This record gives sequence, structure tokens and C-alpha cells, in this order.
Amino acid sequence: MDRSYRQPGVVLTDHRFSVPLDHARPDGERIELYAREAVATGKDPRTLPWLLYLEGGPGFGARRFTGRQAWLERALTEYRVLLLDQRGTGSSTPANRQTLPLRGTPAQQAEYLAHFRADSIVRDAEAIRPGLTGGAPWTVLGQSFGGFCTTHYLSTAPEGLTAALITGGLPALTATADEVYEAAYPRMERKNLAHYARYPMDVERARRIAAHLVERPAGLPGGHRLTAPAFQSLGILLGTGDGSHRLHHLLEDAFVPTPAGPALCDAFLEQVQGLLSFAAHPLYALLHEAIYAQDPATPTAWAAERVRAGHPAFDAAKALAGDAPVLFTGETVHPWQFASDPALAPLRETAELLAARTGWTPLYDPARLAANTVPVAAAVYHDDLYVDTAHSLETAARIRGLRTWVTDEFEHDGVRAGGTRVLDRLLALVRDEV
Repeated sequence: MDRSYRQPGVVLTDHRFSVPLDHARPDGERIELYAREAVATGKDPRTLPWLLYLEGGPGFGARRFTGRQAWLERALTEYRVLLLDQRGTGSSTPANRQTLPLRGTPAQQAEYLAHFRADSIVRDAEAIRPGLTGGAPWTVLGQSFGGFCTTHYLSTAPEGLTAALITGGLPALTATADEVYEAAYPRMERKNLAHYARYPMDVERARRIAAHLVERPAGLPGGHRLTAPAFQSLGILLGTGDGSHRLHHLLEDAFVPTPAGPALCDAFLEQVQGLLSFAAHPLYALLHEAIYAQDPATPTAWAAERVRAGHPAFDAAKALAGDAPVLFTGETVHPWQFASDPALAPLRETAELLAARTGWTPLYDPARLAANTVPVAAAVYHDDLYVDTAHSLETAARIRGLRTWVTDEFEHDGVRAGGTRVLDRLLALVRDEV
């Protein structure tokens, strides 16, 4: 039974749905989806069109707002909003180290997780839409990976859409995982150099921490093993609006004096644990490269790790042997993370099987996108760390009628940091008001 309750300025309703695990076998196993409906206090929901929000990731449940935060404030002025936990995330049949053993062997787990990509998420949305809207199409707002899902939606079920709004999430239509990461490492290097230009004192601080970890990997409070490569992966912060500043504050107080000499302090290690752990979003690690897999004959085969070998500037040992800065990484997943993170370690064999998997199917239909009739607007962030700007603009040119807003006012998390402004702009674009 759906249940409603209130927060400041908003009425919330919990919805649960049953959908097929494999939409090609509608009479087979089913899983449960959860979504939270939000309607502005005082508005009659029956008079409002629906807006479906698809969160970034993969592997993150929809954001748990308090009241009318961020872009939700703007959306609630005219929409009935559905915040969907995509399958395997949040309260939608969560998939993690605790639940996946219920599936059986690692091979059975990998087979199960093959149904958790954008194609299944969109079919979930289409399965629940008629019961909510009475069959009417809805507007979709896709952030990051949610934009990948929205692009798949336009490729396969445009009849379900009134409009599509994409923020930092226009994917390359045909690029392989290797090509995605070949574009990513130079982008990450630029973000590093910009950070060090802003905070030149961090060059020596990062080198000191990395050198310490090369000699003495540290144990984090949750059991995570902090090595030099794990420390480097804190560069994922550099893709957010305040991330460079957060990284700087983290580095400046890393060491404390002890009777045995300088040591990484507990406060530093506690913060690093929260930033590096995949406990809350293991699907991000398990499926991160699978979201780029479209060639049935080619496995992703740990593309980020293989491509990194061709970018020696990211080798901490080489940097420390000379006077080069230690470069941080971000938006990449590596095999060692399934050994160092307790939330991932039980799933290491499953991850290996997914990396070796073939038979992935294409996610986008360039011909159908070229004939698109759905109003589409996309915010493209200049030099976005997470999604390559050049790839996004190439895709934008291949989707008929899509209008872009290219900006360096925000980073990848723009819909969160400047939500009302970003959503206002996209709505004006799809309505041809600007």
C-alpha cells in the first residue's frame, strides 16, 4: 500500500512496484522497485504532469531530499516528481556483498547483474509509467548516468517521453570503454594541474602522503587498505564544484607527530574512509565499465587499468623517483579496489567475470536518435571530469532537435550545486523560450 507523509513544503508518497528481472522474460523472476513521489504542499497532484528523476551512478539510489532542496524546489512548482531508486540501488532490491550471495555462485551473481544496465532501467520506467500516469508520457530528468539512461530512453521508447532533460550525462554513442578512458586520463591530468596551480603547497603534501603509503600502507577505520593508488583515487573529488577545495583541506592536516614519528592522523583516515568506500554504492564499481560495453564480441577487461598503463604520469612511484607531482585519478575502477575495500572484496570473482563478459548489446540507436521528435535539452559542463565534453557535444549533434547549454559555471554536480538555475535553463530550452 502506498504511504504518504509530509516534510516542509512537500507531500511525499512511497511507491513500490514489481517488475521482471529480465524484461525479455516477463513471466520469470521479479524484483521490487522503490520510488518516492514528491508534490508541493497545497497542490492537487491529479492536475500536475509527472517528472521522473534518474540519478547518476551507476549504483546510487535517488537523492533523499529534505523538503524542497536544490532543483526539487523548481520542479515542484509545476510537476509531480518521482524519485526512482534504479534497480539494485537504495530500496530497489539492493545488490551488495550481503545480498548477492543469495543469487548463488559468482557466475550466477554476474549473470544477475547483467540485467542492471540502462536498458533494464528504462524498461522498468516504462513498466511503471502507465500505472502512475494513466498512460500519459512524462518528462525525464537524467543526471550523469541518469542522462545515459535518458539517451537510451530516446533510443528505445521515445513515445513515453514528453521531454528529456539531461545534466552532465550525454554519453558517447559508439565509443568503447577503452576510448572513454583514453579521453579520461588527459582530462584528469588537466584537473590535477588546475588544482596544483590553485594550491601549489599541495604538490609536496601529496608527494609526502604517497611516499609514506608506498612504505607503509595504512589501515582505515572500516578495514579498507589505504595504498598509494587508493590515495590517488581521491581525485574523484576534482570533478565537483567544491572538490578542489575539499581535497586541499584534506591534505593540509594529514600528519600528526607521534612518539614513533609522523603518522597519518585519525581524522584524515576517517575522512578518507568515507570518500573511498564503496559500501553504499557497490554497483558503481561492479558495473562502471559495463555501462560503456556495446560490442557483443568485446569484453571491457578492466579498461581503465589497461589504459592507465599508457599514461605514466599517473604512476606514483615514477613521480616520487623524480620531482613530478603525484597525480590523482578519478572516475575509474581498478581490480585492486576489489582487494582493498571490504565492501567489494567478497565480490572480486563476480567483478572479474563481468570484466570478462561478452554478449553485451548496443545501448543507443543512432538512426532513431537522428530522427528524434522529443524536445531534449542538455547541460554540458566544460571539461567535465566524469563525462567527456567532446563526446557529449558529438552526441548532441547526432540527436535531432537537442539543444545544449555549455557552461563552465558548474562542474559535473551542477544540478545539485545550482539546481534551480540549471533546471530553469533546461526547461526554457525545451520550450524554445531562449
